[in-house]
Amino acid sequence: MKQFSEMNLKPGLVKALTKINFITATDVQEQVIPIALEGKDIIVRAKTGTGKTCSFLIPILQKMVEARSPVALIIAPTRELALQIFDVVNKIKQDKSNTVIVYGGASVNTQMYNLRQNPSIVIGTPGRIIDLVERRALRLNDLKFLILDEADTMLDMGFLEDIEFIMSKTPSSKQTMLFSATIPEEIKTTAKKHLHAPLFLSIGEEEELKIPTNIKHYYATAPSKLKFAVMLAYINKYNPKKAIIFVHTKYAANEIYEALKNQGIHAILLHGGLTQSKREISLNNFRAGAKFLIATNIASRGLDIGGISDIINFDAPDNPNIYIHRVGRSARMNANGLAFTIVESKQRNFVSDIEYAINIKIERLFLDASKYANIQLFKSQNNNNSRYKSTKFHQTPQHQNYKKDQYRRGDNKKIRRNKY
Repeated sequence: MKQFSEMNLKPGLVKALTKINFITATDVQEQVIPIALEGKDIIVRAKTGTGKTCSFLIPILQKMVEARSPVALIIAPTRELALQIFDVVNKIKQDKSNTVIVYGGASVNTQMYNLRQNPSIVIGTPGRIIDLVERRALRLNDLKFLILDEADTMLDMGFLEDIEFIMSKTPSSKQTMLFSATIPEEIKTTAKKHLHAPLFLSIGEEEELKIPTNIKHYYATAPSKLKFAVMLAYINKYNPKKAIIFVHTKYAANEIYEALKNQGIHAILLHGGLTQSKREISLNNFRAGAKFLIATNIASRGLDIGGISDIINFDAPDNPNIYIHRVGRSARMNANGLAFTIVESKQRNFVSDIEYAINIKIERLFLDASKYANIQLFKSQNNNNSRYKSTKFHQTPQHQNYKKDQYRRGDNKKIRRNKY
């Protein structure tokens, strides 16, 4: 393994790395940094926890130039990851005031003020970056570096269109580095469109579609209006010790939270509509003993929470990767786990697709939900559930085109802000 002092880096940068005990480069850093310093676009497939953050931060800091607008934009899927990158920058970079972090759930006015201080590096989540670009508070004209971190997670969370929009606002001369644990076809297509003859680096073993064998998988079918009743029937029969209930949207999470509270069931909320401090409180309360956590896909990766016995997919995930990441929250430390998914009739291929992709068997449950059938979950329920419609399964093509038209005109800031 090479040492950073052998990479022809600025003495001040090597000194800063040494100060935080970063002496020897990891495999990812040793392979990525020299190529990145040559200015080439790169696609890097490597698992989380292999030192990817420094592999793009070091080339940026080595080649940093002064400008009146951001030189580097680093996009992360979640606030937690953005804050982690921000913390690493502040440990390495001497001029801490020259880096700004932006994400939903925090004061946009404060972030706009920080951007007026001419930072060189901006770190943020897609929704808030778009919001600030549309407000003309974040200008990308002088951008030299664009980093997409955990690109497959952004894809899983539905940010592909957002990423496409952001990339379209950047100069073609920039250097782009894309990091991902897996490289799905959608990422390859985006890379072909926006990257210039990128080099592909596959480092370490490729992440496989595999799942712990100590998890039992179940599903039940239900029409949309009876899904909450079926979930209550499952909870009543299996009495989870500690469970995460996954939904597609923050609106659904709020509605289920209220409905569970009305049934005397204490639950915790976790979604992108909450402030950072509230999200941290939610996680702490869940770790401390709360029984149910209602969450969007932000809880499917990177959370270190022990003792989760059940994963309840109130909304069936859109692809096997999301299913794996959700279900993988349970059965930690060789414990047993249960995964239960509620499948609507229009998702009839879900079970066979998951079984084939992951090579598991999902057993069907027949639950008596009649005693809960009259519970009204959604406030605007007219057999329509309009607030709850997800883009993939419910919206008509005409509605999708309408939202895209709004997006092009910049009229849907409220729609895109705090997406997760």
